[in-house]
Amino acid sequence: MADETEDGNEEWAAGGGPPATTAPAGDGLAAERILNQDEIDSLLGFDFADDEAEERTGIRAIINSALVSYERLPMLEIVFDRLVRLMTTSLRNFTSDNVEVSLDNISSIRFGDYLNSIPLPAILSVFRAEQLNNFGLMTVDSNLIYSIVDVLLGGRRGTAAMRIEGRPYTTIERMLVQRMVEVVLGDMREAFDPLTPVTFTLDRLETNPRFAAIVRPPNAAILVKLRIDMEDRGGRIELLLPYATLEPIRKMLLQQFMGEKFGRDNIWEGHLATELWTTNVEVRAVLDEQQLSLKEVLDLKVGDTMMLNATPDSLIELKAGAIPLTRGRMGRRNAHIAVRVEAPLAPNARQVLQRFP
Repeated sequence: MADETEDGNEEWAAGGGPPATTAPAGDGLAAERILNQDEIDSLLGFDFADDEAEERTGIRAIINSALVSYERLPMLEIVFDRLVRLMTTSLRNFTSDNVEVSLDNISSIRFGDYLNSIPLPAILSVFRAEQLNNFGLMTVDSNLIYSIVDVLLGGRRGTAAMRIEGRPYTTIERMLVQRMVEVVLGDMREAFDPLTPVTFTLDRLETNPRFAAIVRPPNAAILVKLRIDMEDRGGRIELLLPYATLEPIRKMLLQQFMGEKFGRDNIWEGHLATELWTTNVEVRAVLDEQQLSLKEVLDLKVGDTMMLNATPDSLIELKAGAIPLTRGRMGRRNAHIAVRVEAPLAPNARQVLQRFP
């Protein structure tokens, strides 16, 4: 035993590490494995090397999966595609320069998360949707602000816009950005016009996100990111529309194409009504109805007489198939048997006919 101990100590002293200890066979307990810091971060979903990664793992993925999961609004994508085309033309006229506008993405986000993610400095434009009686938010980043100022004030092409850190935006810069925002809001009105008339008016400009709160932080909103390129200059515009703002026109935004009526087609309805007016309907005049057993019906023979519970003054029921229409009295006109209507149309018949005016 002494020789084995001395051999183990010599191996440890030579740099081989402590001698391995083996648990007794009767314990049945395995050695506990300790997680390192990287494994703990992966489990919790924290990855400091890639903070902007969209894919999350671990507990953070479970939490984020319940944050914003809302229905798609197909018509809203068409509206903003139209907005991109309108802005390309209007900003070219506004800047007298070659402007390219592109739609990056449309996503859902909570309002509080968006305010915390705005890269400062930036100008936040709060605008009002008049017909929808609510507000929206437009964010113009600093790159686009300095690019617009440089273009409108005659800056040289081929040089990047000068950016001065650590100072607030001047009155001239704010006024030039305000004019651009009004142009974009005018294009938004035209983009929404085929769907529903909405007038967007600028309410105020803010540089502090805390003063641009238009809804509660947990409320969900639609975030639209637009990229504006002016040759070697440009930046981003972000449009934020809370779901509360879009709620009055939610049914319109759920349409797959412009003019969809959710199962009701005016053209087909008019065509069907025209055909119904020219359709021949068989109307029966029922003098009386009786219930007989099957045995009595099978025993009927030629010459048998059936007694009806009707008199010459009894009302006759007019039916179209199984639907009762009205009542009348039987008479004679010239050589024909006639029925004179004595009552208005039955409620059931009126409902059927009112479906196709």
